[in-house]
This record gives sequence, C-alpha cells and structure tokens, in this order.
Amino acid sequence: MIVAALYLLSMATALTAKRIAERKLRDMQARRAQIISAARRIAELEGWSNVTVRRLSDEISYSQPVLYAHFGSREGILAAVAIEGFQEIGLALEKARKRVKRGNPLKAVAVAYLEFAASSPALYEAMFCLSLTVQFDHAATPPALRFAFAQLLELFPGPRSRSDVLSELFWASLHGIAELTRTKRFPPIRQKERVRTLVELFAFP
Repeated sequence: MIVAALYLLSMATALTAKRIAERKLRDMQARRAQIISAARRIAELEGWSNVTVRRLSDEISYSQPVLYAHFGSREGILAAVAIEGFQEIGLALEKARKRVKRGNPLKAVAVAYLEFAASSPALYEAMFCLSLTVQFDHAATPPALRFAFAQLLELFPGPRSRSDVLSELFWASLHGIAELTRTKRFPPIRQKERVRTLVELFAFP
C-alpha cells in the first residue's frame, strides 16, 4: 500500500511538473509573440530606427532584461520579425500558387509577392533590407525561409540546379520591382505591365 501511495504521489508530482513546464512554455511563447507584434507595429508607424529595446520595454511593460532573455539583443528581435515575415509571405505565395488550377501560376505568385511587399513595407524591409544575421541557402537557414523559397521552386520543375537558378532570378526580379516601386523609382501606373512582361519572360515551356 505504501509503495502504491508513493507511486501515485510520484505520478502526481510528475504531472504537476509537466503542467507547470507547459504553462511556462506557453507564457514564453506569448511574450515572444507580443514583443514581435509590438516591434512590427512601431516599425510600420515610425520606422525601424525607433524600434529599440527601451521603447519596446515601455510599450509592452516588460523589463529590458526580459526582452534580452527572449531574444538576446535588438538584432535578435529584428531577426525574429524577419523570420515571421518569411513564414507569412510563404503562406501568401503558396495560397496564390494553389489557387491556379490550370495553366501557369507565375502571374498569381508575382502579384501576391508584390502585394505583400506593398502592404507590409516595414516587415518587408526587415526581411530584406536590414543588416541581419539570418542566413540564406545555408545549413542554418530557418525553416520559414526554406518554406518561402520552396514556393518559387514549385514554379520551375526540372533539374534542381536549373530550378534553383530560375527561382532566384524570378525572386530577384520581383524584389527589384518591389523595392524600386517602394522607393518611387518605378511609377505604379505601369505595375500591371511589368508583371505581365515578367511572366512572359519566365513562362517558357
């Protein structure tokens, strides 16, 4: 009976410890999400220069040590924002690609890419224009980046080396259009014609 009681006690203790650990993990994930959301909100309204650890601490009422404990540095926060952005653009491109039941989905993906860049300029800037240590085409590349690039790879079936290069060139073209439009080098009035011509250039058999 004593052995059984001790066993039940140990099981209850283990279950309690598991629940505490799960709650701590949920709390940590919620704090991370809140910090990232606040960084994005400030950046969209005021620019990334105003996204500092001190400002975020004031904005969400967490101490600066809490922010450092989660991300290590301001650069870590911006990297987390960028990774979240790649997950979002990946989902947008996937949705656009799968929406096309027949024919070539190049146009749908191109439009979705440019709409994402235009609708979230600060997020797009974090993904591509800030000096971050998020690595591309590397063993340490985060899954979100791989997922986003995979949506472009799906557009160009064939040998992997050829698919990689075509995807990179298509991506470079879209990024160039997005950036030159954002910085007002390209007039928006010709955007549809740009997309149509770009798709024609890449829509070979």
